[in-house]
Amino acid sequence: MTQVSMATLISEALSGKLVSFPTDTVPALAVLPHKSELVFEAKRRPQDKPLILMGASPKSLWPYVQGTSAQRSIWEQMAQKYWPGALTLVLPASDKVPNVMNPSDPTTIGVRVPASKVAIAILSKTGPLATTSANYSGEPPLQTMAAVEVQFPEVLTLQPAELEAIKPDKIGVPSTVAKWTSSGWEILRAGGIQLDDSGF
Repeated sequence: MTQVSMATLISEALSGKLVSFPTDTVPALAVLPHKSELVFEAKRRPQDKPLILMGASPKSLWPYVQGTSAQRSIWEQMAQKYWPGALTLVLPASDKVPNVMNPSDPTTIGVRVPASKVAIAILSKTGPLATTSANYSGEPPLQTMAAVEVQFPEVLTLQPAELEAIKPDKIGVPSTVAKWTSSGWEILRAGGIQLDDSGF
């Protein structure tokens, strides 16, 4: 168990350490994008399962994707409607995305802004982080920070007093994942948000 203050967790994340914090869905494992291999190693995660880039705002994430102005307009509409929230958009990746985030298909990247005060407080200081649910690959996502600390004792987490001060948002199911294709949006995973027909 490695519980630290918010300031320490942020500084350690910026130095490349693996951290975990609550989100609006399930607890996340997070690291600087170019250190993504640490997440794959900790989770025992296959290389064909990409990580999600989580940011404090849409503006912080757009440099990591590329598309035409018309496409960007559609993506921004989706972001405006569903972010912050439990929706991951899988979009064409820009060259700013390290290949290690999605080794099997570095041409795409999943991006999300969580509706979580704790996550936003961290991400607003660290910048976008490579994230995924906190669990061993193939096992159900861990639902509490206490469970994360047991399974990943080397990962930095926030002290309980820090969490109580911010009042973490309700934990639930993983995010909905929607991928942009030549014919529009394709749902890759049902999750915390149900998209209405206007999103397609």
